[in-house]
Amino acid sequence: MFALQLSRSAHRASSYISRGLSLSSVRLQEKKTTQLKRMLQSDELEFIMEAHNGLSAKIVEEQGFKGIWGSGLSISAQLGVRDSNEASWTQVLDVLEYMSDATTVPILLDADTGYGNFNNARRLVKKLEQRGVAGACIEDKLFPKTNSLLDGRAQPLADMEEFALKIKACKDTQSDPDFCVVARVEAFIAGWGLEEALRRATAYSEAGADAIVMHSKKSDPSDIEAFMTAWPNKTPVIIIPTKYYTTPTQQFRDWKCSMVIWANHNVRASVSAMQDVTAKIHKSQSLVDVEKKVAPVNELFRLQNDKELRQAEDKYLPKV
Repeated sequence: MFALQLSRSAHRASSYISRGLSLSSVRLQEKKTTQLKRMLQSDELEFIMEAHNGLSAKIVEEQGFKGIWGSGLSISAQLGVRDSNEASWTQVLDVLEYMSDATTVPILLDADTGYGNFNNARRLVKKLEQRGVAGACIEDKLFPKTNSLLDGRAQPLADMEEFALKIKACKDTQSDPDFCVVARVEAFIAGWGLEEALRRATAYSEAGADAIVMHSKKSDPSDIEAFMTAWPNKTPVIIIPTKYYTTPTQQFRDWKCSMVIWANHNVRASVSAMQDVTAKIHKSQSLVDVEKKVAPVNELFRLQNDKELRQAEDKYLPKV
């Protein structure tokens, strides 16, 4: 059934493009949830890019990415708190609403553990759907979460059966059939081997997950290669190569991965740029050395869509 829907969507997209409409115009004809599901089911390797607020989300879309990763690490960092559920799920939801309003491409939220048990997770799904967020990625660890890339920290896993039922609760709750619930397997992160990773991925797939994130913090992709070799391709697999970044992207295609998440590089780039500019201004007590190296103020106005406001003022404010 979904293959038929994909075929119809592709036909509609081709029709729109043949009539001279842009891809962004095509997206407006298709729900964000459907866009994300289509990416997960694609025969091509797809990519989504991290964003952490409305501005960065808009930049991600403008640079050509077909989807956005609402990174928990990045959102917490831009709020100035730790990636340990110190920001409440409603505070994260507020950020996501700005991101969704600013873009036409789908957002997959890094929803940590679902912010509690099955009941918290299924309520989150309802609220994400209301805000036009296309999917939630939930990891099989305990609340409050511990960031997977922290060294020397305990990474206790959730009970596999309970987590599978959490995934089922989310799928049973969604009102949009194309909303995507992604199960993130943290077995390798927690120090378990391939057998446990396969066991958990299978359970979550059978519970209804639309995709599996297989996560590893090794500097080489051996965990991912082993998993993909053993995985029977019954559910799409997403990877996050933050640590094994030197691996050629073609290998991910050869292993039949479905999607790559570039998970935190926009917030890290922002930190580097702000530290550099702030240090220069503090040292020189002048803007001379930095003004030509930063975005002009007019670029901010453009990203904020000030043009639309001017047009609306001409239309709706009385002429003086």
